[in-house]
Amino acid sequence: MELIAVRDLKICCESMGDGYPIVLIMGFTANMDWWDPELVDALSRKYRVLMFDNRGSGRTVTPDEGKFTCEMFADDTVALMDAKEIKRANILGMSMGGLIAQELTLKYPERVNNLILACTFCGGQHMIQASDEVMKIMMDRSGGLDGLFDRTLKLMFTKDFLDANHDYVNNFKERYLRAPISDANTLRQFIACAKADTYDRLPEIKNPTMIATGTDDHLIPPQNSRILADRINGAKLIEYKGCSHGFISQGYHAFIKDLLDFIAL
Repeated sequence: MELIAVRDLKICCESMGDGYPIVLIMGFTANMDWWDPELVDALSRKYRVLMFDNRGSGRTVTPDEGKFTCEMFADDTVALMDAKEIKRANILGMSMGGLIAQELTLKYPERVNNLILACTFCGGQHMIQASDEVMKIMMDRSGGLDGLFDRTLKLMFTKDFLDANHDYVNNFKERYLRAPISDANTLRQFIACAKADTYDRLPEIKNPTMIATGTDDHLIPPQNSRILADRINGAKLIEYKGCSHGFISQGYHAFIKDLLDFIAL
């Protein structure tokens, strides 16, 4: 890992592998430790993988004052690409990271080869919201890090997956606890997501786009991915049956095949 000074930040990032670059953009409250190690390993065998901690997350050094916006996150990502001498890359954004990836592609289309939007949404009035019960769970900050982790598991994975994958859960908890986000930055990221809206601009995206979601995602309901697919001309929509928000891990073998096939085109 290294700290790269860009804009008003010192972004914590890590690169691995050789070949054409793929940039991984993480989601709400998360950092690069949350990426499934199997996914990173598989991609780094063929591609140069760049992953990092977003503004306010993990080990990225962020100013204490000021509002966050998804366009700001996109500008951060491109500034990091500049610092790493990446002129153009495949872009994979998950959840909030997918919203950032949309803003990046809309503002800097020449920097994006293939766009992959995972379990994400367009924001604004056209977004299909999670249920009140799910939102209450997501915003509950009680119980310390153990309480947060337990609730995160329930939001990201199905019970069947958790019951059958104790080793994965233990490994994810170790990664989850490494560099947790502060409550203040959680709020700043939440407000950035709440104010984002790409719906009207989505038809402007001309880059080849793959949209992926789990059919049982209660955090970002799969209808959101269908909206994106309807608005982005030529987008490929893939739904992973029985998978929740963490479908990249839950449906890993199917997803990595679909992803590698898509970016190889």
